[in-house]
Formats: sequence, C-alpha cells, structure tokens
Amino acid sequence: RLLYHLEKEEQMPDGMCIDAEGKLWVACIDGGRVIRIDPETGKRIQTVRLPTPRITSCCFGGKDYSEMYVTSAYDGLDEATLAKEPHAGEIFRITGLGVKGIPQNFYAA
Repeated sequence: RLLYHLEKEEQMPDGMCIDAEGKLWVACIDGGRVIRIDPETGKRIQTVRLPTPRITSCCFGGKDYSEMYVTSAYDGLDEATLAKEPHAGEIFRITGLGVKGIPQNFYAA
C-alpha cells in the first residue's frame, strides 16, 4: 500500500530506519533532509534539514540509540557543485530528536 507521497522538495527516498515508536525515518536524496513519517496516518510528522542535498541513509546509534547518524553522498556532483556543497559526502550525528531507535537484529551466518 502507498504509505506516503513525497512532496516535490523532498525529492526521492533512499535509506530508511524505524524508531522505538514505530515511526519511519526516510533519507531524501537530493532533498537535503530526513523526514519522519507516521505509518498509521501516512503523515510527515518531523523534518530534519541537513547542510547538503544528497542525503543517502539514516540509522540510530549511541549508548541508548538516541543519536541519529545520517550519511550523504558526493558522487555525481561536478567540481563547481562540490565547491558550493562542502559537506557533501560527510556523516552527520543528530541529537535531541526526542525519540530513540531500536537495536538492530542479528542473524546467524
């Protein structure tokens, strides 16, 4: 089923994760943000803007899973764009979201 229709400025979805409240976090590649979606209502309930557009993935970490780590890309950007986007390709740590992630599942090999 369709869960959420991205707004034009959100561009395209990429990596995702779930928080302890069961909400979906989506990295918006070329949208410069991570959005939090309520899967029950299909509504965007939070937006975290980042200082570069090519946001690729997100996950929770830290001692109590209260930190979000967000990756970004620099591939596909020409030199002129890279000069304007000095944070492209960096990893960001976001705190103070008011929500925690859940531990990852481990699978036997």
